[in-house]
Amino acid sequence: MESYLPLLEGKRVGVVANHTAMVSSPNRSSVHLIDTLLSRGVHVSAAFGPEHGFRGDLPDGAHADDGTDPATGIPVHSLYGTHKKPTAAQLENLDILVFDIQDVGLRCYTYLSTLMLVMEACAEHGLPLVVLDRPNPNGHLVAGPILDTARFRSFVGFLPIPLAHGMTLGELAEMANGEGWLGGGYSESPDPDLHCELTVIPCEGWRRNDNWSPPVAPSPNLPHAESVQLYPHLVLLEATVASVGRGTPSPFTLVGFPGFVRGAHSFTPQPNEASRYPKHAGQTCQGFSLLRRLGAWQASGTASQLHLEVLEELHEGWLNTPAGNQSPFIDRPEFFDQLLGDTSLRLALESEQPLPPLLNRWAQGRIGFMEARSSYLRYPSGD
Repeated sequence: MESYLPLLEGKRVGVVANHTAMVSSPNRSSVHLIDTLLSRGVHVSAAFGPEHGFRGDLPDGAHADDGTDPATGIPVHSLYGTHKKPTAAQLENLDILVFDIQDVGLRCYTYLSTLMLVMEACAEHGLPLVVLDRPNPNGHLVAGPILDTARFRSFVGFLPIPLAHGMTLGELAEMANGEGWLGGGYSESPDPDLHCELTVIPCEGWRRNDNWSPPVAPSPNLPHAESVQLYPHLVLLEATVASVGRGTPSPFTLVGFPGFVRGAHSFTPQPNEASRYPKHAGQTCQGFSLLRRLGAWQASGTASQLHLEVLEELHEGWLNTPAGNQSPFIDRPEFFDQLLGDTSLRLALESEQPLPPLLNRWAQGRIGFMEARSSYLRYPSGD
């Protein structure tokens, strides 16, 4: 904290954060960043909350309204409601912004898009931004196609990077600044001349290949370390008929659907605080748990690959059900393409083409990305 508190002294501070912005010390339990800053005499004038809200208690996709933080009385502006980017009115009485949110290393995880839009707003209004960096629990994984920004730039895909990028938010903030990726929101072309006055406070003691898990669940449907680790391999299933276990105690560790004859595991999604409208709510899904597979991937050293065989297995299983003759496995094709960043995988699955040529093409794009990102990396790999 001593490295960034001087930057806030005498300033009207806005804090972009959620429930993961916790500050711990050897002598006491963790305290939220805003409470900590207030205790240090920092003038926190406003807070901004991303998807799931400032306190992280809203279910997936829930519209968040502006309001007041009941614990501190500080006004809270939602960045997942009417606006996804701070407005001029919300910033006019601020001198500096601080960003502190735990990420999980996927391009489609919306906290990254929130950071980019905050950077744009700061650049446009001449406000400096301080990013308090945190480790990437999937820092070992760089996989998937580079986002086709001309066709699929959206709130679930903002930057021309792989689906799994292996970087921290601080590193990506510096890369976006350096590569001219800001401007235009997520619906127009970026402005290469737009740059944010950025300070990244690095985390200490973390290596990119560490088996590290967030101490606070980053979002309601990633409650366990295993959920976070399996998320990159299962997120594309969100745009299919398959359930990823939303509406159960173990989301993103279970997969399946009603009538999947190969499934040895059954589960019944039900609405809960994390998921208001889970897929196949009230229906028994047959499928399997991915926990053993995750252990096998880690033991074999293949956890650094994107495991599309789960998607393939479920796709084949759907085609062998009566429903599979009437409706497609990928039931939200536009969303699938947005999540992935291009059309290649969907078209290959729909035409039952082999995936190795596709993976080879993605690997070529990965080479260019790894070279481009190298000058922005702050942390050792730990190999």
